[in-house]
Amino acid sequence: MKIGTCVSLRSMEGISEKLAVLAENHFGSCQLISWNPDVWTKENAVVLRELLERYHIEVSAFWCGWEGPIVWDFYDGQQTLGLVPVEYRQMRIQNLCDGADFAHMLGVTDVVSHMGFIPENPYDPNFNSFCIAVRTVARHLQENGQFLLFETGQETPVTLLRCFETVGVDNLGINLDTANLILYGKANPVDALDVFGKYVRNLHAKDGRYPVNGHDLGEETRLGEGKVDFHALFVKLHELGYDSHVTIEREISGTQQLQDILQAREYLQTIIGEIYL
Repeated sequence: MKIGTCVSLRSMEGISEKLAVLAENHFGSCQLISWNPDVWTKENAVVLRELLERYHIEVSAFWCGWEGPIVWDFYDGQQTLGLVPVEYRQMRIQNLCDGADFAHMLGVTDVVSHMGFIPENPYDPNFNSFCIAVRTVARHLQENGQFLLFETGQETPVTLLRCFETVGVDNLGINLDTANLILYGKANPVDALDVFGKYVRNLHAKDGRYPVNGHDLGEETRLGEGKVDFHALFVKLHELGYDSHVTIEREISGTQQLQDILQAREYLQTIIGEIYL
């Protein structure tokens, strides 16, 4: 099992230094996170592939952002995030397809994104139209031999499973963000594996606490200081046969971010070492 972390690709400026820091700290993989379609060019893909080879970094997944407004809460988030808001849907379908094509040029098969607050009511008219949009993106990725991964958080596990069943293609998967299910108050990540475990293809190792009001997400924490039971999580992942990437995500900035990521790696290595013998 490979433990990596996240690298932000806002522009090509500074990306070499970011990859160098990964190599210096003995990381061999990362998720590449990009919200800027202007970066997704053939020329940049060639340069980036050379840098990844130079630093011996494998990209486990391409995290593809999209254009338009973004609000990470329970109110405005309903109207701004992912493919759910109809007014931004066509633009974001194109964003996800373009990002997937860029990932394909990098040789990356898994493309991850947040899809938004999927309606829990299957009779909601927006549910079926949302699923049609997902199918459109997924079929584009099929042509590249790629998988479209939903990052967990904004939907309950059952809603996510229902979406997969409705879309009905075989290249959908899950990027299990262990904290997001808690931060959004949607589920316990360990129990969620009973619902959608077979679809997990990548993992964000992140920790946090449940919401304390009806407007704001819960608080992210360092690994081991939140509500995620990582030992139970990896026991269940092992039972499911998961032996792929574990990507540490710490959504703060500055020197403390790297310190927390290195602490998280030690924490995870101890747990994984006990279970994956």
